Amino acid sequence: MLDNPRSPRVRAVAKLAKKGARSETGLFLLEGPQAVSEALTFAPHLVVDLFATPTALERYGDIAAAAEKAELEVEFVTEQVLDTMADTVTPQGFVAVARQFPTAVKDIFAAKPRLIAVLEEVRDPGNAGTIIRAADAAGADAVILTGRSVDLYNPKVVRSTTGSLFHLPVAVEATLQDVLDRARAEGLQTLAADIKGDDLLDVRTAGLLDAPTAWVFGNEARGLPDEYLTLVDRAVSLPIYGQAESLNLATAASVCLYESAFAHRS
Repeated sequence: MLDNPRSPRVRAVAKLAKKGARSETGLFLLEGPQAVSEALTFAPHLVVDLFATPTALERYGDIAAAAEKAELEVEFVTEQVLDTMADTVTPQGFVAVARQFPTAVKDIFAAKPRLIAVLEEVRDPGNAGTIIRAADAAGADAVILTGRSVDLYNPKVVRSTTGSLFHLPVAVEATLQDVLDRARAEGLQTLAADIKGDDLLDVRTAGLLDAPTAWVFGNEARGLPDEYLTLVDRAVSLPIYGQAESLNLATAASVCLYESAFAHRS
C-alpha cells in the first residue's frame, strides 16, 4: 500500500493537475468512481495506473471486475495519499492515470458527421466539460476545441464530462477557420450561437435545422468576434422569455444541440 504522500510516485501523479506536466507526459488524471468506470468500460487500454482505497474497491465491485478484465493491477493507497494525488477535495476512493487520446480533425470529418459542436475560446472548464456531455447526450458525432479554448485534459473539464469524454471523438488545437472550411467541404452548414443572431424558433420553424450542422460556441464573456461571425452561414440566438439577463454558455449549447438532434430525428 502506498502510504507516503511525499513519495516521488505520489507527487508525479499529483503534478498531472498542471498543464505543463500533462503536456510533458501525455497523461491526465481521472478522479472518482464514475470517471474510472467509464474509462475501464470504453477505453481500458488508455488506463496506465489505477489507485484506490481498499474500502472503495470493496464498495465498487464492478470497477474491480473491470480492472481485472483489463489486466490492470489496482494499487491500494491511504486516504491521505489519494487526497494528495487528486485535484478534487473528495475523490471518492479512486484516482487513475490515463493516456491522452485526442482525435484528429480530419478523421472527424472523414466519418461524415451530421452534428458536431465547435468550441472557440471557451475558457471555463466546467462549461467545456458540460458541452461535451450535452453533445454526447444529444447524439452528436464529435466535439472540436480550438487551440484558444481550455485544455481538454484539465481535471475540471474531465470531471464535468462525467465520462462522456470516452464516448465520442474530441479534437483539440484546431483553428476555427480550418474547422469551418472542412465542415463546408463535407456538406455541413455552420451555425453560430450569438445574441445578435436570428431567433432559434424562427430558424427551427423554417426547417433550417434539418441539415447536417456544425454549431459554433464562443467565449463565455465575449461570444464570437464579429469577424468570426462573418465566417459562418448564420448566427442564431436563443430568445429570453423571462427576466434572466442571459443564459449560461453550456445551457445555451445544450438547447442548440438538442434542437438539431430533434430536427434530425423528426
